[in-house]
Amino acid sequence: MPRLLIHRLDPASRLVRLMLAEYGVPVTLEDIKPWTRDPALLEINPAASVPILVDEGGLPVVGVLAVLSAIESRYAPDTVAGLIPESPEANAETWRLLDWVLLKLNDEVTRYVIEEKIVKRDRRGGVPDPSVLRIAKANLVEHMHYFNWLFATRHWIAGDTMTLADFALAAHLSSLDYLGDVLWETSQETRDWYARIKSRPAFRTLLSDRIAGMPAAKGYADLDF
Repeated sequence: MPRLLIHRLDPASRLVRLMLAEYGVPVTLEDIKPWTRDPALLEINPAASVPILVDEGGLPVVGVLAVLSAIESRYAPDTVAGLIPESPEANAETWRLLDWVLLKLNDEVTRYVIEEKIVKRDRRGGVPDPSVLRIAKANLVEHMHYFNWLFATRHWIAGDTMTLADFALAAHLSSLDYLGDVLWETSQETRDWYARIKSRPAFRTLLSDRIAGMPAAKGYADLDF
């Protein structure tokens, strides 16, 4: 059985977990704190980041894009459509929005929230910076406006079918939702989409996550939220 090195609220780790669950691949999860820069982690990945996929007898696959590619090549089902579209138009839109979420949304919102609320909390004497969180929250509002517009014009984020881009966005929003940072009341279109994807069996592994000493925000695990 493959082993996956993760942090429970790391959105890249969550994206990989969703993809594996959707494809029906059992995996052993190994929780780590990348910011501690454990020597065992640095030996595998000098960048000290997750996710890392370790399959028996093979070299570790390091980094979210490499892991996604490995999962698609090794485990994508033959009987149903995978998460990466074949048509050029849908494929291009999927990767465009993957780029938006993995780079733009992460760099402007998620990584700051995780740093301030999770990483600093774990470091002795670390205190969240309210000014950083205010900026991240303002940036999230702008992103949600764009996502609302997309979901008002299409069923899934990249078009008519669910793709890896949906799971990428769901991974980020689920991390932020755990911490209570998503204002669903002003994001009805995105909320409707999130309720649909949140109800998928693949999502159950995320909804059961809990961080010691930091309970999930109200409604995090509720399908009717």
